[in-house]
Amino acid sequence: MNKSRVISTVALIFVGFLFLLLIASGSFITIEAGQKGVLFRKFNGGLDFENVYSQGFHVIAPWNEMIPYNVRIQELSLQELEVLTTEGMTIKLDLTLLYRPEEDNLPQLHNTVGLNYADRIIVPEIRAVVREVIGKYDPEELYKGRRDSIQNEIEVRTEASLSRHFIDVDAVRLRNVVLPETIRQAIESKLQAKQESQKYNSLIEKEVKEAERKRIEAEGIREYQKIVSQSLSQQLLKWQGIEATKELANSPNSKVVLVGGGDSGLPLILGGN
Repeated sequence: MNKSRVISTVALIFVGFLFLLLIASGSFITIEAGQKGVLFRKFNGGLDFENVYSQGFHVIAPWNEMIPYNVRIQELSLQELEVLTTEGMTIKLDLTLLYRPEEDNLPQLHNTVGLNYADRIIVPEIRAVVREVIGKYDPEELYKGRRDSIQNEIEVRTEASLSRHFIDVDAVRLRNVVLPETIRQAIESKLQAKQESQKYNSLIEKEVKEAERKRIEAEGIREYQKIVSQSLSQQLLKWQGIEATKELANSPNSKVVLVGGGDSGLPLILGGN
C-alpha cells in the first residue's frame, strides 16, 4: 500500500513538473533580429497599444500571446500586371515594391489588418494606383521612355495610400512595360517616319541657308564690279599702261617696245623672259 502511494506521488509530481514546464515554455519569448513584437493580453484588455516589444528575450504570462512582425525592408513583385491606357489598350508591366511596416504603429496595423497585410492591403492598393496612373498615358508615351516620371508618380501615390494603413514605402521599381506587338510596330513606324521627316526638314533648311549664302556672295561680287567699273576710265587705263611700260622699259630684261600699238594706243611690249 505504501509502495503504491509512493508511485502515485511520484507520478503526480512528474505530471505537475510537465505542466509547469509547458506553462514556462509559453512564458519565455524570444523576438529575433529584424523583428518587433505586439502583445495580446487575453485576460487584461486585449491588444497592448502602448508598447512595441524590441528584439531579445521576454517573459510574459503563459496565457498571453506575443506576435512578432518582420520590420525589415521587404520586397513584393507583381508580374505581368494588366492595365488599360487612355486609348483602351491593354498593356502588361512588371513592378517591384520595397516596403516595411511602421514600427511605432505595429499594434494599430495588427488590430486593423494583421500579419497578412501584404496580401490584404498592399497588393490591392498598388494595383489600383498603377491602373489609375497608367490610365492617363497613351501607348506612345509609355514606349518613348516616360518610365521615370510614371514610376515616380506611382511611388508617390502608393506611399500616400499605404501610409493610411501604417506601411512605409521605401521604393517602387517599374521594371518592364510590354505593349501589344501591333501597337509597338505602329509606334516604331510612326517614330521612324517622324525621324525621317525631321532629317528631310534639316536638309531643306541647310540648302536654304546655302542658297542664301550664295545670293549674298553674288550680290557682293556684283556690287564690287559695279564700283570698279564706275571708277575706271579710258584715261586712267592709258596712264596705268604708260606707267607699267616705263617700269618694264627700265628693267634689265631684253624686250621690244612698239609705241602706239593696238586699238587703245598703248605701247606693245614684245620679248623678254
